[in-house]
Amino acid sequence: MQTNISTRLLQAFLALSDCRHFGHAAERCHVSQSAFSVMIQKLEAAAGARLFERDTRNVTLTPEGELFVEVARQLVFDIEAAFADMSDYVARRKGRVAVAALPSLAAGWLPPVLAEYRRRHPGVTVSLHDAISDHCLDLLRQGKVDIALTAPGPNLTEFDTRALCSDPFYLVCRRDHKLARRRRIRVDHLAGCELIHLARSTSVRQHLEAALPPGSVVNSGLEVEHLATVAGLIQSGLGVSVVPELTLFQFRLPDLVAIPMDAPALVRPLLIVTPKERSLSIAAKGLLALVEQKAALQAAASPR
Repeated sequence: MQTNISTRLLQAFLALSDCRHFGHAAERCHVSQSAFSVMIQKLEAAAGARLFERDTRNVTLTPEGELFVEVARQLVFDIEAAFADMSDYVARRKGRVAVAALPSLAAGWLPPVLAEYRRRHPGVTVSLHDAISDHCLDLLRQGKVDIALTAPGPNLTEFDTRALCSDPFYLVCRRDHKLARRRRIRVDHLAGCELIHLARSTSVRQHLEAALPPGSVVNSGLEVEHLATVAGLIQSGLGVSVVPELTLFQFRLPDLVAIPMDAPALVRPLLIVTPKERSLSIAAKGLLALVEQKAALQAAASPR
């Protein structure tokens, strides 16, 4: 059997069970006494039983009414709590948002955005996954994150993408290297240089291999997973590396210098990637707005 009982009818029932007077209960519910009587009749019809005994002086609960009191109180409490909870989610006082980002973004570009988001919405739980590009997309595909900040790659058509920023590459070498005094580095300047590579699974390595002509550098034979390892190898004179600007915080060592590459192909575009078939939560939309705001401000401030 389907029942159609509104919160308003339940509140009318509770008001009458408390007041035991139709006039006083109607005043509490801000309706006329005749309208209030109709509400009680509708509730009793839906319940299939009389809930109140009435006479000229008294209003009392029937045994069925006594049973229904606690049920009605719990129903009203649950409904009000649910709407209060939803209001918290809408106002971003509660919620969860998860973001996946390339390590270079997760370590430098993104933390101030997350700090500002937490300051504005301290009740929202934020989780961060720092991962290489393919893993970022896998997390998004699996629904484990709401937003991915990553480099372009294959199979992006299943997602919505928009530009985050452009990440130019730099040569990093020792201060005593033959190229260390140059203000800008062309690709042909790298001839004969032993290049220390990041792993082939990284977006940095994939972009370099696509942009550098075959034979333009000498492979040092060193291929590592972490930028800190690259910095240590360069510092020990084992080669040079070409890395994106967003990673340069890893190379702030006294013996190293970073020089911008003068090569249009050596600029890594970075993207904001979101699900195409899945709507973002209000909490996730708020974080996305801050990410886009920072990207727009940086784009406006960068030289043309």
